[in-house]
Amino acid sequence: MERRAGRSPTPPSGRRSSGRSVRRAPGPRWSEPVLALVVLIGAVATTWWRLGPVSRGTVWAEDGGVFLRERLASGVDGTLLRPYAGYLHLVPRLVVDVAVHRPVEQYALTVTAACCVVVAAVAAAVFLLSRDVVPRRWLRLLLAAVPVVLPMAPVEIAGNAANLHWYALVLVPWLFAHRVRSWPGAAVVAVLALAATLTELQSVVFLPLLVLAWQPLASTGPGRHVRRVRSIGAAARLRALPVTVAAVVGCTAQVVTASTTERPSERGHPSPADVVAGYLLQPLAGLWDRRVAPVGGAVADHGGWVLVVPALAVLVVLVLAFLVGPWRARALLVAFAGGSVAVWTAALLANLSANGRWGTLDAAGLAAVGPSRYAAAAGMLLLSALVVAGALLVERGTARSGETRPGGAVHVPRSALGRCVVALVVTTSVTNAAPGASTRSDGPEWAPQVRDAEPACRADPTRVLEVRTAPWSAQVPCVLVLRDR
Repeated sequence: MERRAGRSPTPPSGRRSSGRSVRRAPGPRWSEPVLALVVLIGAVATTWWRLGPVSRGTVWAEDGGVFLRERLASGVDGTLLRPYAGYLHLVPRLVVDVAVHRPVEQYALTVTAACCVVVAAVAAAVFLLSRDVVPRRWLRLLLAAVPVVLPMAPVEIAGNAANLHWYALVLVPWLFAHRVRSWPGAAVVAVLALAATLTELQSVVFLPLLVLAWQPLASTGPGRHVRRVRSIGAAARLRALPVTVAAVVGCTAQVVTASTTERPSERGHPSPADVVAGYLLQPLAGLWDRRVAPVGGAVADHGGWVLVVPALAVLVVLVLAFLVGPWRARALLVAFAGGSVAVWTAALLANLSANGRWGTLDAAGLAAVGPSRYAAAAGMLLLSALVVAGALLVERGTARSGETRPGGAVHVPRSALGRCVVALVVTTSVTNAAPGASTRSDGPEWAPQVRDAEPACRADPTRVLEVRTAPWSAQVPCVLVLRDR
């Protein structure tokens, strides 16, 4: 066969004769939603399993208190946007409404299951929305798993509607920063953003990320140094309008509610030492041991370097990832890391009970310190930042390590560092995955109490039962007990 002049044949291996690799074609489009479905199913099962049977069957705090009481008294229309503790709780109230429509004996299990589904939906959404920042699927799977495998999650915040709002914080940054590619996608993102912002007041912290939704995407394929910005028209840019409107409406409603509603909790006045020591001992240390007390004991025995050295290592990883990442990834990295600190500080300022006086604890106090529910949200954001940082180091290091340009060898240890970060996250998540002690692990379980009260309800259908929950109790009319009998 005659060969054209000036061209060299392309070998069957897919590499050009110059030795440079051709960018691998992306996988089929259908694989993304299929993987998201796998994430959803796996996240539901894992979150459910991590709680343990007793915790799953125990009603927690507001789930059997104000949320259930107001739902029974005022119906779904009168409670969905009713303020409680100074802000709105749209999704938790929807969960309680779903549970009320089920047999009352199954109320605890229904709330737990619904909350597991919501957390799984957050995980699946993170997997899909983070594609532009973390293109490698195996890294996105780990990023999506953060709200599911967070070591401290089963201690208090997982599986109950009262703490479901914390999970909105790990989703909102991706919703606000996502560059949608279609109008149906824009509608879905806007609905999710509205639901999240009407559930969590602190979503306002991430409003600046909406700027990213209006910006064109930069293409940075493996082995490329030149960034190509996609040309998009005005119509394409307008696809960011729905999520912007939804975010602004939701956050405005939360701010107005917070400004006009009195909070029952007393404001805190933490010292800088309490904020810093608490952050190191709770959100940070909670990433490798959800019990926290063993870490506190190590600090008491060996000194503060037990916390300072890991904190400095985390800071170095975040800074290195920021330096090598593209601008969109940098913004999200700052949002997650800064949001972690902001959420922790805000919790101590807004709630006197949240401050454990960590800056003044003696050796005995450090050895006995327990996990704080306010640390879970800050830890979830910090863990997300670490996974994004590890992914950026892997991506940028691997993309350039195969090149023969001067200085290319620098990128090999960068990729190795990123893989070490990822391996560490996986290791700590696996070691803390099994069900353990939680605020509900000692009961009291809901279903046996309702079953035992059935004869009393049949004797007096107008009676109102006092069903014990953790840590309070719930008033359940006998008409609900007999409704499905």
